[in-house]
Amino acid sequence: MASAMACVREDAMRPLSLGVAVLAALALILGQQTGNAGTIGMGVVGLFLAVALFRSTGIAYFLKIFSSIFGTEYILFGAGAMLAQIGYWPASWQAAALPTSLPTTVAVFGILIYLISFIPVVQRIARISSPYFLSEARTTAHLWPFGRYSVRLGHMAVALIVFLVVLNQAQVGVSLRLNFFYRDFYNALQEKNADAFWYQLIFVFCVWAAISAISNLVEIVGQSVLLIRWREWMAAEYNRRWLSNGTHYRISLAGTADNPDQRIAEDTRAFLNQTYSFSLTMLTQVSTLVSFSIILWTIPVAITVPGTNLVIPGFIFWATLIYAAVATWITHLIGKPLIALDFEQERREANFRFSLARLREYSEQIALMNGEYAERQHLARSFSAIVANFFDLMWRKLKLTTFTLAYNQANVVIPFVLLAPYYFAGAITFGVLNQVSSAFGRVETAMSFFINSYQSIASYLASINRLTTFEAAIAQAQAADAGDKGIHQDKAGGASVEVDDAVLTLPNGRPIVRVNGLDLGAHRRTLVVGPSGSGKSTLFRAIAGIWPFGEGKVGIPEGAEIMLLPQRPYLPQGSLRAAIAYPSEEHVYSDAQIASAMAKVNLGHLAERLDEVDLWGQRLSGGEQQRLAFARALLAKPDWLFLDEATASLDEKLEGEIYALIDEELPETKIVSIGHRSTLRTMHDTVVMMAPNEDGTYSPTAEKREMVEPG
Repeated sequence: MASAMACVREDAMRPLSLGVAVLAALALILGQQTGNAGTIGMGVVGLFLAVALFRSTGIAYFLKIFSSIFGTEYILFGAGAMLAQIGYWPASWQAAALPTSLPTTVAVFGILIYLISFIPVVQRIARISSPYFLSEARTTAHLWPFGRYSVRLGHMAVALIVFLVVLNQAQVGVSLRLNFFYRDFYNALQEKNADAFWYQLIFVFCVWAAISAISNLVEIVGQSVLLIRWREWMAAEYNRRWLSNGTHYRISLAGTADNPDQRIAEDTRAFLNQTYSFSLTMLTQVSTLVSFSIILWTIPVAITVPGTNLVIPGFIFWATLIYAAVATWITHLIGKPLIALDFEQERREANFRFSLARLREYSEQIALMNGEYAERQHLARSFSAIVANFFDLMWRKLKLTTFTLAYNQANVVIPFVLLAPYYFAGAITFGVLNQVSSAFGRVETAMSFFINSYQSIASYLASINRLTTFEAAIAQAQAADAGDKGIHQDKAGGASVEVDDAVLTLPNGRPIVRVNGLDLGAHRRTLVVGPSGSGKSTLFRAIAGIWPFGEGKVGIPEGAEIMLLPQRPYLPQGSLRAAIAYPSEEHVYSDAQIASAMAKVNLGHLAERLDEVDLWGQRLSGGEQQRLAFARALLAKPDWLFLDEATASLDEKLEGEIYALIDEELPETKIVSIGHRSTLRTMHDTVVMMAPNEDGTYSPTAEKREMVEPG
C-alpha cells in the first residue's frame, strides 16, 4: 500500500510504467522458455498496462490513484507468480502459490482505468473528486496504536482509498476461497465423509467466515472516516468558492444555478456516497467476475453446435455472459428516462423547500397583507409539479422493477436448469453442481451490477449534472469578475471614490446607467436622487464591487474601508451580539462598546439580550433593524458609508438624529446616501441627480450645495 501511495504522484507514473514493462518482458521470456501460455499472456497484458501507465500522466488525479494501485499490484503479484514458476516459492506455501491469472487480472483493471478516463461522465466525476486528494490542508488523524498525529489531508485521503481498494480485493479472495469450501463441503455430504465434513466446517468455513466478518467491520470504519472527511472538505470548498467576492450574488442575478443550498448540502453528500459506492463496488464486481469466471470456464461442461462437430468449451460461462448481457440491454432501454426524471424531481423538490423557507422569512409581511390564501395556492401549484413528476418517475421505476424482479427470481434456478442434464448423467458431482451454482450467482451478480443499480446510477448522474452546472455557474461568475469586461474596482486610485467612463447594464445586456467623471469624494456628504428604476442602487452595487454587468472601473482609495447599508439589513442566525458585530466575529467588540453603540441608536432596551439566540430578522421591526445597522457602522468606523435608503423605515425626526449622530461619532467618514425624502437634502453637502439620457439610460450629475445644518 505504501508503494501505491508513493506512485500516485504525477512524476512517478512513468517510473511505475517502466517497472511494469520490465516485469512484463521477463514474463514473456519465461513464458517462451517454459511454454506456459498463462505466463505469456501475463507478459502481453503487462506491456499494454505499461503503455497505459506511461500515458496516464494526463488523466485526473483521482483515477491515477487506482492506476497506481493496479500497477503496483501487477509488479508484486507478477513477481510472486514467476517465483512459483521457477521453483522459488516456499514449499510450505505451495497451496497458496500465486497463479498468473492474478497479475493478468489486475493489469486488465489498470488498462480499463486508462480507457474509461476518456468517457465524458467519468472525466466529470474525476474532476470533481480529485481536488480533495490533492488538498494541502493539515488535519489530525487518530490511528491505533499510533495515537493522534498531524497529517496532510490529501495524504490521509489517498491512504484510506488505497487501503479500502486493497481490502475489497482481499474480500473477493475470501469469497473465492469460500466458493471452493462449498464444493468440498457438499462433496463430503454426498460421500458421507464425516471427517471431511467437520474439517471443512470448523477449520475452513469458520476461519474464513470470521476473516470476512472482521474485514467488513474494518471497511465500515475506513469508509465512514473517508466519506465524512471528504464531505467536510467539499462543503467547505464549495462554500468558499460560492461565498467569495460576491460570487453568490452574481449567480443569483444571472440565474445560472438554482438552489445552491441543495447542491452544497444534498448533492455533495449524494455524489460522495455514490462515487465511493460505484468505484469500490464496480471494482469488487469486476474482480468477482474475473475470479469466478475462471471457475465457470474450468468446469468440464461443453456443448456441441447442432449439425456439426464443433465443441464450444466453457458452456456455462458463455450462457451466463449472454444471459446477463441481454438483460442489461433491456434494462437500459426501460430505465434510460430515469436520469432526466430524477434530475427534474430534485429541482422541483428544491424549489418547494425554497418557497417554504421564503414564506417563513416574510411571514410578517404575508400576515399583514392576509396573503395566506395566495401562499397556499402557490405552494399547492409548486407541490403539484412535484406530484406530476413523481408519478412519471414511479411508473418508470415500476416498469424497471418488474423486469429486475423477474430477472432476479429466474437467476435462482437457471444454473440448475443448465447443469441438470450433466449432473444426472454423472458428468459432475453434487459438490461441483453447488459450486457452479454459487459461482454462477456471483458472476451473474457482477454482470448484472448495471441492472440492479440502474435507478441509483440515474440518481448519481443527476447529482453529477447538478454539481457540474453549479461549478460552471461559479466559474462563469468568477470569470465575469476577473475578465476584461465588467465593472472592476481599482484600489490603486486616489483619495476619492471615482467612477469614469462606465456603463451599467441589466443581466440581459440592456444599459441603464452611463457614468462619466463622477467624483463622490468632493464633499463629505453626498445625496443621490432620481426616479425609481434610474439605477441608483445599481450604481451603489457597482461601487461595492458586486455588480458584474457592464463595463468600466471604479476607483477606490487604497486601504479604504467601505460599508454599504441597504434598506433591509441582513441579520444572521444566532445571537443578537453576532447580528450587531456582523460581518466581524461576534467577540471583536466588548460588551461596553456594543452597549454604547446600541444606546446611541435608541436600542438600549436590547442591551441585556446580547447573548440571546433568536430569529432577530423577525423579532425586530423594520426601524429597529435599520438602527441596528447604524450601530454596526458606529462600531466598524468605515472610511466610506453608503446608505441605500437606510433610513426609510424611520420617521423624519429620528432620521435627522441618526444623521447628526453619524456626523458626531464618525466625523472622518464620508457619506453617500440614496433617498427620496426632501428633508434629506438639508443633511448633505451636495446632490447627485440621476438625469435621463436620450437612449433611455440615466447619468449621475453632481450639483454642489452649501451645507445646511440638520434640524
